[in-house]
Amino acid sequence: MDLIECNATSLLAKIQQGEATPVDILEACLDRIDAIDAKLHAFTVVERESARLAAQEIGQKINNGEPVGPLAGLPLAVKDCINVKGSQTACGSKMLEGYLPPYDATVIERLVRQAGAIVIGRTNMDEFAMGSSTESSYFGPTFNPWDLTRVPGGSSGGSGAAVASCEVPVALGSDTGGSIRCPAAYCGISGIKGTYGRVSRYGLVAYANSLEQIGSLARSVEDCALLLSIMAGHDPRDSTSAEVPVPDYTKLLDEDLSSIVIGVPTEFFGSGLNAEVETAVRNGIGVLEQLGAQVQEVSLPHIEYALPTYYLIAMSECSSNLARFDGLRYGYRTDDNEKMNVTESFSKTRREGFGPEVRRRIILGTYALSAGFYDMFYIKALKVRTLIKNDFQDALKTCNVLVGPTMPSTAFEIGTKVDDPLQMYLEDVLTVPINLAGVPSLSVPCGFDSANLPIGMQVMGRFYDEETVLKVGYAFQQRTEYHKQRPEI
Repeated sequence: MDLIECNATSLLAKIQQGEATPVDILEACLDRIDAIDAKLHAFTVVERESARLAAQEIGQKINNGEPVGPLAGLPLAVKDCINVKGSQTACGSKMLEGYLPPYDATVIERLVRQAGAIVIGRTNMDEFAMGSSTESSYFGPTFNPWDLTRVPGGSSGGSGAAVASCEVPVALGSDTGGSIRCPAAYCGISGIKGTYGRVSRYGLVAYANSLEQIGSLARSVEDCALLLSIMAGHDPRDSTSAEVPVPDYTKLLDEDLSSIVIGVPTEFFGSGLNAEVETAVRNGIGVLEQLGAQVQEVSLPHIEYALPTYYLIAMSECSSNLARFDGLRYGYRTDDNEKMNVTESFSKTRREGFGPEVRRRIILGTYALSAGFYDMFYIKALKVRTLIKNDFQDALKTCNVLVGPTMPSTAFEIGTKVDDPLQMYLEDVLTVPINLAGVPSLSVPCGFDSANLPIGMQVMGRFYDEETVLKVGYAFQQRTEYHKQRPEI
């Protein structure tokens, strides 16, 4: 097997056993990027020089018998909204083009500076993480490696495409309403969003603070467990990060599901769900049953309100967070500012610096927060969010996990929904409830449709019980081969 086809766990074993060096692995990934990324556009920046220096330094340490971190020599791609010191973090936007952060995000400190992973580059994304297709990026769209006419999902589409196409073994993404799980499903890989507060958000450029989490995309659940074990944990610089012990998830993976009760939410299999997706997911649940799990139907009665609730909250928080980009303190500034007063300069800067989807969400969020509408929209959405959270807690009292489809359909063609916001938002109908509730969720590939496009199944768990979520996903992958299939590019 070529190095680029190995998962992260296998690559680290090869380094430890002397079968490959960090330089060998990095160069294999760089060659792969050079060969195919012009077709995919998964990366906005490839950090060749710094990555090569890091690989050489780690290789020398290993040769000298010096201690190295548990991820030493592992190439890692990083979504364009997670700060890496000195590496462009543009959030897929003209507003931040050329921005070089003066500090690392906490996840970069833990995975790279302490554990020894190597940042190979920055992956493309929907502008400021607002989208489900990676078409709204200022740097152009990313293409799905299974079918170059289709989207890879969003907003972490670059990370999903890079991992699925073997450009890199693992990548970081962020998930506000499904932005890790959607690309994982569309690209046929694994992706996890932990419990809200499990992973520090320090250094993640904010879109909707109360919803977003950093997570990983990988070609196996085992690799997701490995990265989560290292990047999770309390961070005093993030007031939303929880002081909850973090186990070594890799040591808790096994195939015995005899003590697991799986809830199947009735509402996840309603109208709008593609028939091939439903069949694949139900077959996946059958595999879990064969592994000893008990399966029962459950109900999440307030899920029907999840989509409008999510978009009201997310757009309101977006309006607040992105107010900082005013042409005076951060980012892009219009060239005509000397001829304008402050208000005119502010307006033109934001009109030129933000794309149409970001402008749309800012306007809608500002409207929802305005006098006379704050109680009618935003406060009401917060109340409904509590009802949705209670639904999950009630269902998970009798079940260890919930299992259902990740996305209602497989990847759609590029250009078919980007000009129809409502149709694009409907793609998130099965992922946003998890972010509103704050529970962990993992997407794993569970089949393919008649067009040979991947189908994702998501496993949702109790607060801070990523252990069980990963265990169920791992057991499924030990019995199936879907995660081992690769696209031909």
